Amino acid sequence: MKKKTSPCKKNAAPADQHILIVDDHPIVRLGLTEVLASEPGLAVCGTCGTAEEALTTVGKLRPDIVITDLNLPGKSGLELLKDLTALHPGLPVLVLSMHDEEIYAERCLQAGARGYVMKNEGPEKLAAAIRSVLAGGMHVSARTSARIVASFSGQRTREKASPLGGLTDREFEVFQWIGGGLSTQAIADRLHISVKTIETHRMHLKRKLGLATAAELVAYAARWVAAK
Repeated sequence: MKKKTSPCKKNAAPADQHILIVDDHPIVRLGLTEVLASEPGLAVCGTCGTAEEALTTVGKLRPDIVITDLNLPGKSGLELLKDLTALHPGLPVLVLSMHDEEIYAERCLQAGARGYVMKNEGPEKLAAAIRSVLAGGMHVSARTSARIVASFSGQRTREKASPLGGLTDREFEVFQWIGGGLSTQAIADRLHISVKTIETHRMHLKRKLGLATAAELVAYAARWVAAK
């Protein structure tokens, strides 16, 4: 059932910066709304559970910033990032995710995110990240910032030095679901694409990762997921 949203400017002070939260877990959306309600100058104007709903809601509510998870049903948070960057180029997006920043942050920044915060950080760090992004800055951890600087200086990050660095965002997403034990049909259903497309991605993954069989791909992906 689609979650109802309310107009951004109605229940907030005129000077508030308005936030749209995108997360597929209702309890997370509620928790973030309550946490941010205590932050002066910030107001949650709406919440969404899917990327598709978020794209529609952004046009209706016109928030000042979007906070999104990466794991969303159907279209992923990474795809949502790309769509928002293309359709609303001035709109800052902050990723709030349980996934390891070391693996995902650079992909998100390349897709258009202005910052990355892990869900195990405290509310004060989230609020600081929001304010930094709203002020026109970027927000990542010091460790990720150092890796980005190193990449510009010609050094290779750990992910780029590995075969995974050569995967497209969609291939990377399929790889993770394979490692999580999902079948080809289940991945196709989750991503709302055809089984044939998933089989093509699996073929590309084997080639790029230097694996000969489907069993080797499953084992490699499972080891990677378990080691994260």
